[in-house]
Amino acid sequence: MRTLLTGGAGYIGSHTAIAMIEAGHEVAVVDNYYNSSPEAIRRVEQITGKKIALYEADSADKDRMREILAKERPDCIIHFAGLKAVGESVAKPVEYYRNNIDTTLTLLECMKELGLTNFVFSSSATVYGEDNIPPFTETMPKGACTNPYGWTKWMQEQILRDAAFASEKEDSKLSVVLLRYFNPVGAHESGLIGEDPQGIPNNLMPYISQVAVRRRDHLTVFGDDYDTPDGTCRRDYIHVMDLAEGHVAAAEYAVNNKGTEVFNLGTGNPYSVLDMVKAFSNACGHPVKYEIGPRRAGDVQDSWANADKAKEVLGWEAKRGIDEICRDAWNWQSHNPNGYDK
Repeated sequence: MRTLLTGGAGYIGSHTAIAMIEAGHEVAVVDNYYNSSPEAIRRVEQITGKKIALYEADSADKDRMREILAKERPDCIIHFAGLKAVGESVAKPVEYYRNNIDTTLTLLECMKELGLTNFVFSSSATVYGEDNIPPFTETMPKGACTNPYGWTKWMQEQILRDAAFASEKEDSKLSVVLLRYFNPVGAHESGLIGEDPQGIPNNLMPYISQVAVRRRDHLTVFGDDYDTPDGTCRRDYIHVMDLAEGHVAAAEYAVNNKGTEVFNLGTGNPYSVLDMVKAFSNACGHPVKYEIGPRRAGDVQDSWANADKAKEVLGWEAKRGIDEICRDAWNWQSHNPNGYDK
């Protein structure tokens, strides 16, 4: 199977490229390097010993995407490209709506023109909103999202569902798999690739990692007055390689089925912010300095998965735990204190 990964030089995309190649599939990558680096793909090639077709392009550029898709003719497109920070989306809602929704519309238009039919979408547990009570199941109604990032995922899921439904009467019927991620963390065990956000990290684990390597002075914990055992938010942290392997299973499912399916990709085990600080401190061998700050706009108190459907239908489940997550994240950051920018 030949797959094309939009945003494939990013954190999750680069790890998925490894998992796809290790599963025997071919990979091509499209990325505009907004929050990624071509060095990640060079290192993926180093790890796998395979050459990857790499295109520098914006996934919202229809002419360029038509050209790339016509050349590659992928059996499946895995769509990662998009802005992804909850807090930033609250400050820059228009940028998030324009970028994230445009990329999906562009890909669907190009796919229809070229007769391409299989699509795996990088969605998010944020679509469950605040009204549902974890553990979240795929049969729950999507909720009212707490931030523009979540709403872009909510809207893209609906666009993809509608496109797949409309295609049922056409010769080229769409197969769409919606993957609702929980919280991807960790790094490849080689330490060669990992999460390398540009600027100040918006997510917990890269911030903890940068504090641990003394690139930043301290972590700010956004609120310690939630109704949880230690007062901090709880999340379902999934090792990025478990997540990557979930994409392999989803792509293989997509090429053999039609219509729309949605799967949670998570562990089902919630950990608080302070749990993660403690676990990372153990992994790196010294305390991670933190301070308590006010709550952050857009955050929900609790979010974790019921991933039974992925196990039953895809034959996938998370295998790596919090200790492996922190070990691999520290291995990456300690050997690459400035990320890909040496």
